[in-house]
Amino acid sequence: MKYGIVATLLAGVAGLAASPLAAEPLTLEQAVDRAVAAAPELAANEASVDAARASARQAGFRLNPTVAVEAENLAGTGNYSVLEQPEVTVTYSQPIERGGKRAARMAYAARGIDLAEAQTRLARLQIGQEVQRAYIDTQIADQLVWIAEQRLTTEKELRTEALRRVRGYKDPLFVETAASARVTAAELALDEAKSRAASARNLLASYWGGSGTGLDVAKGIVRPPVRDDLASADAAVRQAALARASAEVVVEQSRAAPDYTVSGGARFLRETNDVALVAGVSFPLGRFDRNQGNIERAQAERRRLEAEAEADRLARLRRLVSLRAQAEAASQRADGLIEKVYPQAQKTLAQVREGYNRGGFRFSDIQAAADAIIEVQQQWVEAMIAWRDAQSEIDRLTGRFDVAVETVP
Repeated sequence: MKYGIVATLLAGVAGLAASPLAAEPLTLEQAVDRAVAAAPELAANEASVDAARASARQAGFRLNPTVAVEAENLAGTGNYSVLEQPEVTVTYSQPIERGGKRAARMAYAARGIDLAEAQTRLARLQIGQEVQRAYIDTQIADQLVWIAEQRLTTEKELRTEALRRVRGYKDPLFVETAASARVTAAELALDEAKSRAASARNLLASYWGGSGTGLDVAKGIVRPPVRDDLASADAAVRQAALARASAEVVVEQSRAAPDYTVSGGARFLRETNDVALVAGVSFPLGRFDRNQGNIERAQAERRRLEAEAEADRLARLRRLVSLRAQAEAASQRADGLIEKVYPQAQKTLAQVREGYNRGGFRFSDIQAAADAIIEVQQQWVEAMIAWRDAQSEIDRLTGRFDVAVETVP
């Protein structure tokens, strides 16, 4: 399929063209946009982004202070009967985070937002690939309907020719029966093709909750321009995950610094009715736990993500090379079948029909020639499906439907 793969099967496919007065057919890009707008997967991803933003806001809060009330000598015997000589202390305590814990926590949460947003882009690419397959399936299904219609027309013509020869006692009666059976088979094939076309439309429309009835898609399967680079969305997810892992290392390192708790307050002495100020500070010694195990774990996790990111990039590059070879092979096969093999098969059938009408061939020769055309058509369909599979994955890997790429002027 040369650039612009117009894989409309035959010259007569022009009959499929929409009326000038009809509404514009739905393009692939429009189908993807509709599916994206209605996709619950993207709604889920957006919720994930909102959750990450909420986590980022929460990460910015400082630790809450505490107020403690302590009463001594509240009750006892002798001079310490109830409320005779109580000492009541009220203190206000504020934890003081050290080691940059709050800043590290906020940076980690911010990287979570980046990761959620990158995953949303990736979800869009996945939806785009699925819709593209369904869209091309609909186009192929339309071609199959046209193929089936042409086959039925041909089989009816062959039946007429066979009936004339049988009525003229030039062919045995079973030739008429065989010709009629082929017409019936062609009618069933047309019904099946129409049913598959309707099913393909319903599947495509289901991506945005619509109905396939009356859905008109663009005619001609057009090959998109070649994109050389891998999708930035895949790299964005890997980079965001790696940045978050790096931020987690900083978080764990900050936890190695012990926090202080500063407190102050007042003590009421009932015996003298005096009030005295109290103050204090507490902090762990950090003698045994310096969070070293968690720091090493976070560092190892970051190294793992670095290695996986590079491995994933190389795997996608190799896959892209392989897919392009597959797509090109399928494209050339489809073109060769339509441009070279199909015309020869048509010519063969015409020559056999002419010879049959002169009495030079048997009806089985016509059957074989007609079956050869059906076989070519089936091979074309198989080549187109192979191209569809390869091309939709190529477009996924290169980010054809990446919304971030679409906005670049």
